[in-house]
Amino acid sequence: MSLQRLSALDASFLAVESPSAHMHVGWAATFAAPEHGPRPGFGELFAHIAGRLGRAPRYRQRVAPDALGLHAPLWVDAEDFDPAEHIHHSAAERLEDLADAVLSEPLRRDRPLWEFWIAPELADGRIGLVGKVHHCMVDGLAAVELGMLLLDLEPEPSAVEADEWLPAPAPHALELVVRGAWDRTRQPLGLLKAPLELARAPLALPRFALRTGRALAGAVLPVAPPSLLNAPSSPDRHLATARRPLDELRAIKNHHGVTVNDVLLAAVAGALRLHAERREERPRDLKAMVPVNVRSEAVGELGNRITFMFVELPASSPDPLDRLWRVSDATRTRKEAGVPEDADAAMQALSYAPRTLQKAAAHALASPRVYNLVVSNIPGPRMPMYLRGCRLREAYPVVPLSDRHALSIGMTTIGADACFGLYADPETLPDSDLLARDLHAALDELRATMEPWPTPCRPASGSATRFPSSRSPIPTA
Repeated sequence: MSLQRLSALDASFLAVESPSAHMHVGWAATFAAPEHGPRPGFGELFAHIAGRLGRAPRYRQRVAPDALGLHAPLWVDAEDFDPAEHIHHSAAERLEDLADAVLSEPLRRDRPLWEFWIAPELADGRIGLVGKVHHCMVDGLAAVELGMLLLDLEPEPSAVEADEWLPAPAPHALELVVRGAWDRTRQPLGLLKAPLELARAPLALPRFALRTGRALAGAVLPVAPPSLLNAPSSPDRHLATARRPLDELRAIKNHHGVTVNDVLLAAVAGALRLHAERREERPRDLKAMVPVNVRSEAVGELGNRITFMFVELPASSPDPLDRLWRVSDATRTRKEAGVPEDADAAMQALSYAPRTLQKAAAHALASPRVYNLVVSNIPGPRMPMYLRGCRLREAYPVVPLSDRHALSIGMTTIGADACFGLYADPETLPDSDLLARDLHAALDELRATMEPWPTPCRPASGSATRFPSSRSPIPTA
């Protein structure tokens, strides 16, 4: 029997979970009723989703902890797997109510770590679907790819081969102990290759150490400033939402020569500024953790293949164009310096560390001293997608909150729209719906910078040049 062990990054999301920090990613989506033919009921939707699980075997596996705590847990088949324990019916009439109720509860560790909740009769005539999957199983992009396995490109569902899954017998407790001890002993043997690698490239080890050190320094320094977003956490969750035409963000990107991710980060900075002003607080710059995809081209690759950048959100600046330039400069310089690759190298190095050190590092990197909030851009499907003939209309991403973090913001693309999910702890941030309006206002400010001015002149990175007001003509080179 071939068993797969969680990576150090996957296991870290189990390590930092607590009663007030549920580490599931997820989404809240709506589907339009079919234009032709009968509307599917819960039974038909249940059968459709259950019939697609053969495309994602991990969703019929559970976590088996290492008995001695020497190593990360293993994925093992759930011998008593029952789709009915994971695919549930809801009588909710509003997607918001369903999302808040589902996302405020942790996933049970004694069975596969995912759930879908279907509300077949929303008040607006649509069908609602809320899904959550533990972050140790998937990152945001892998969660989107799972959705692609459940959906079809045409209203008529594609044929699915008969699934004759037979679970492998669960390993005995003694086998888990022996395997954990063996894997922990065997893993450092890879380090014995170092002399050979050094003979071929003597600078390889110093370079690797330098990259790892730079990544850790970039994470810890500068320390994230104190913020009301980092008060003690509660287990309750609220998902505020916003939606804008994707072409609008792309137009801002093209006009100013930046990226869509820069536009997202600058808009979040503007929203946080407006939010602080409304609460009669002094706007201040905050530190965001920004996930970066390092996944291969292989579709269906589960687990986490992400690394992180840390970017200052210039919420103290009153000028939207200033905020955009400062964010763009920060992300560009970090990418040019190889910061995401350094962070990935550091995470790979951590896999050789003792399990206790891995857990300590996971908690340290999830600290509010390292970052104030997460902002994530998750690519989604641009083409029409269907669930039993029901077209996907919107899907709002859920980016998990670690302890003492009250806000994460995710964006995904659905068709021609950008869908924003503002996932919040309502005890600490009771006005997250107003923050979603602030995000709209910040995007309006960025859109207003596209007036027919001359081509903008971007100051050199690190220049002390003051940025012009967005209401003044931008000087040309």
